[in-house]
Parts: sequence; C-alpha cells; structure tokens
Amino acid sequence: MRKVYLVPMWEVQCYSVTLQKKIPLAISRGVRKASNNVFISLSLDSWTGWGEVAPTSDQPELTPEKIQREITRFIAALGIEKSPTKAHALGMAMQIPRTVYAAIDMALWDWWGQKAQLPLYRLWGLPKPSVATSITLGITPPQEVAEQLRVKFQEYAFQALKIKLGNPLGMEADQAMMEAVLQNVPAGVALRVDANGGWTCEQALEMIPWLAQRSVEYVEQPLKQGDEKNLKSLKKQGQLPIFVDESCHLSTDLKEWHTWVDGINIKLMKCGGPTEAIKLKHTAQAFGLQTMIGCMSESSIAISAAAHLSGDIDHIDLDSHYNLNPDPAQGLFWDAGVTQVSDRPGLGTQLNLKDHA
Repeated sequence: MRKVYLVPMWEVQCYSVTLQKKIPLAISRGVRKASNNVFISLSLDSWTGWGEVAPTSDQPELTPEKIQREITRFIAALGIEKSPTKAHALGMAMQIPRTVYAAIDMALWDWWGQKAQLPLYRLWGLPKPSVATSITLGITPPQEVAEQLRVKFQEYAFQALKIKLGNPLGMEADQAMMEAVLQNVPAGVALRVDANGGWTCEQALEMIPWLAQRSVEYVEQPLKQGDEKNLKSLKKQGQLPIFVDESCHLSTDLKEWHTWVDGINIKLMKCGGPTEAIKLKHTAQAFGLQTMIGCMSESSIAISAAAHLSGDIDHIDLDSHYNLNPDPAQGLFWDAGVTQVSDRPGLGTQLNLKDHA
C-alpha cells in the first residue's frame, strides 16, 4: 500500500510492507513470523530522506493507517522546520509514538546527510562501523537447534551468537536448549544470552552462574521491565555483565539504576530515532556503562540508521535484515562480520521502489 501526502514544504510518501522472516523468531513473550512495517520518504528540494517504522508486538493500536496519520499530522505541524533536533522536541511535545517518530527522525537525518553530501556517520563525527554483529537464535526446541544454526551460518560467517532464553517452560528448557547450542555452534563463535525479561530474580540468580560456567559473555534483560529493583542482587552476585534493553528506553531512564547494570541496549524503535539514541549513548558512556545497539523486526533502512551510529559502540546486534525473505531495501553490505554502511550521502539506503510503486 502506498499513499502520497502533500503538506507544507514536504512531500511525504508512505509504503506499508509486510516483512516475512526466513526463520520465525521466538522469545519469552511469543513468536513473530512477520511484521507490518511502514516506510516513509520525506522529499524537499532535490533530496529525499528515508525512514522506517517497525511496530512492536505490544503496540497493536499502531496499524499502518494510524502510523500514516501520525506521520502526516507531525509533518504538517513541522512546516518549514528542517532541523532534526528542533523537530525532535516538537515530536515529543506532540506525543508522536516513539516507534513512529523513529522513522521521521531517521528520514530527517537522511535528508540532511544528502544535503551536506556526507554519510551520516561522518555528519555525526563518528568512526565507520568496525565491530562484528551477532546473529540471533530464538527460543528453539533442542532437537531443532542444529538445523537452525546450520541455516544461520551457511551464508555468513557470523562471529557471535545471541541466544534467546527465558522459555515459558522454565529453566530446564533453557538449559536443554543451551546445551544443544554448545554442541552445535561453530568453533570460535562468541556466545551472548538475552532472556527478554523471562526470568524471575530467583531464576536469574541460578541461571547466570550456570551460563558463566559455559563461557557466555553477558546476559541481557534477565528481569522483566518494572522489576529493576532486583537488578541490584544480580549485580552484587557479579557472575556476568548485565545489560538492560526493555528497561531502558530514554536517557532519563538511567539515572536511578545505572549503578546496578553494566550496559544498555539502544534501539531506535524504543527511543524514537537517532537524535535520542545519540543522547542515550552519551549518557550511558558518561556513567561508565558499556553500550550495545540492537534492532527489532527491521529492514536495511532502519538497520542502516543504527549502523551509522555504531562506530563507537561496544556490542553490535544489527542482524534482523539478514532474516528477511526478502529484505525490501538495499544499501547495507556484509564486511567480514560487520554490518557495514556505504559512503553514499545520508543513510545510503532506500526502499526498492520498483517493488512498491
């Protein structure tokens, strides 16, 4: 579905595209086989910026029609303003959903990068991406782990594997899956675990030392959002570095519990785009925390925006576009394990318009 909106100064085009996954992704909260993403282009003068909305499973109200209305409402209010930082303040004041604003924000930055004739990482004064990305393995029955790993590693030689745990069936199911991973993962691949808030504090206190004994590097979001007070117990145990994801959306979230964790996972769809992501990254670094940048069910467009930010980030988890059948966008490329951006101005990516005209 494509819609064109003419608003003051800007031409806005919206494309609703269903993204199918090669392998369904199961996490502690459910299974996702596909996602309905909305892609936008903002055109002014001779430049066009691209953005992407990837709604999460806990946002059923964000239908493609609602997303398009919110985008049009905001761009109409934006008028002649072009500054992404000033636009961000307006978007927050208008309470544009952050997932929706993420697309607007990356499109505005893309527009500015093209106008400046600079790729975004250079516009932001950042180094080019150099850290290899992990690939994600969803919650999987032990007997299916070997085949899934074979499929995931047959096309690309990933250097790290993020394993989703927090199985609703309990710790025994997590441990059985993990043992299957250890028996079948390619040699030399680093192991990370993401529980997506699927453990109680008692389970986490048992699982984390068990994982530490199996050479896992860190654990992400062991406790559900809202249970941050118990992070202190996990930090005191000190068995593995603890990263938070669902518990950290904005830079202001860090002030109360930054001493209880070792790092954060930054996601553009959670925080509302690159403008807030940069602020969140700087805040985390000021607190001495490690940083990770991750993704949701996103194509190369949103992944590119995150990748341009990733040059000074410690851990990279930008792999969702590798699991799409097909990726509806183009512009990123694989570089010896790194999800790499081009040196074209702006994002360097766009929707394959011939497929969505």
